[in-house]
Amino acid sequence: MTRSADLRHLDTRIRFRDIGQVLDERAVTTVFQPLVRLDSYEVVGYEALSRGPVGSPWYAPSALFPAAQAAGRLAELDWMCRVLAYQQALRGGLDQSVALFVNTEPLALRTECPPDLARWLEPARRHLRVVTEMTERAVAADPSALLTAAATARSSGWGVAFDDVGANPSSLALMPFVHPDVVKLDMHLVHHPHRPEVARVINAIVAYAERSGATILAEGIETSAHLDTARSMGAQLGQGWFFGRAQRLRQPPQAPGEPLAFVPAPETAPPAVRAEAPTPFDIVSAQRPTSLSTKRMLLPLSQYLEAKATDRTEPPVLLTCCQQPRHLTPATVRRYADIADTAALVAVLAAGLGEEPIPGVRGAALRADDPLCGEWNVIVVGPHFAGALVARDLGDAGPEMDRRFAYALTYDRGLVLAAARSLLHRVVRVG
Repeated sequence: MTRSADLRHLDTRIRFRDIGQVLDERAVTTVFQPLVRLDSYEVVGYEALSRGPVGSPWYAPSALFPAAQAAGRLAELDWMCRVLAYQQALRGGLDQSVALFVNTEPLALRTECPPDLARWLEPARRHLRVVTEMTERAVAADPSALLTAAATARSSGWGVAFDDVGANPSSLALMPFVHPDVVKLDMHLVHHPHRPEVARVINAIVAYAERSGATILAEGIETSAHLDTARSMGAQLGQGWFFGRAQRLRQPPQAPGEPLAFVPAPETAPPAVRAEAPTPFDIVSAQRPTSLSTKRMLLPLSQYLEAKATDRTEPPVLLTCCQQPRHLTPATVRRYADIADTAALVAVLAAGLGEEPIPGVRGAALRADDPLCGEWNVIVVGPHFAGALVARDLGDAGPEMDRRFAYALTYDRGLVLAAARSLLHRVVRVG
């Protein structure tokens, strides 16, 4: 480094005393890394990446974001990074057919955009083809917020990408809840393709893409060998140093011949039962016949589904509505605590339930007048398996095991996912 460069870096350190000043002055820059088609090398989009002031301790994202979080201003930084990316793309003349990928922190989704940045939101909605990126970690941390974010993005005509898929096995089960238009393979899959778990991950991703029409994008392509590996994994798009490093948007590419396609949004509930808040029983019974049975007869069915949630190779999501906390018997508590050790997500909903009724299990309290208080639901969604028991209490008095329910059992993946989403929207962040 030259003496003049040393002095510039020293000046930056002196100018920015702390992370608060960096945020106050909006001293974050945006660089853009190209996303290309692997068959033609045509640029179809860019990922916006944020950097702190050059030469400061907060230049790298690995330092910038933790510092903002420690200062209690992570949501503000997230808004800043996203909006400055919109601003630079608009000023740089990015064509509306070129996708702009931006990352999202779940915390920011529950806060308002800072007033000085808000004026760029509407132009971005009108003139940019934004793809909101969310990670498995973010979905698990605040599933309700992320589902809302995905719905909001789609209502603006934007897309959704699921990032770092394969870094954690639980991402495979959470993927269909995000219903991404683009699935981004974690770079470790491309760099270490011969690990035994990679084939399992790729099979699950290809299965999801085949069902949904989503596009597979491989990250971290740095060599021709990585490119060959990405193609063999079914990736249609790629990102990495092989195609170009992240830099300022100086000269946007021509409009691609075929813009990145978005997949149809998932149906939360069939039109016949569309309502303010349809329950799993509403959703499933609208498309499947129901039967009558006692709790004694339904218990083995629920326990079978719970057993499917113990898969440690491909951890699933388990969502349960048990009406009242008293139905969480000691045996059930032990079973759910064991499942929570490895499952992608375990959540229980009941009237007056605490935030963590069982170690590792997310709790959601239902209002006394919530229709879910009259339902018993056990829903399991894994990368390949999906099953749901939905039952409505008929209000019988008498012995517990003789209580009758109208119920339906389904293994139709689309129907199971619709029922699961209706519960997951009610699950709020713990902690």
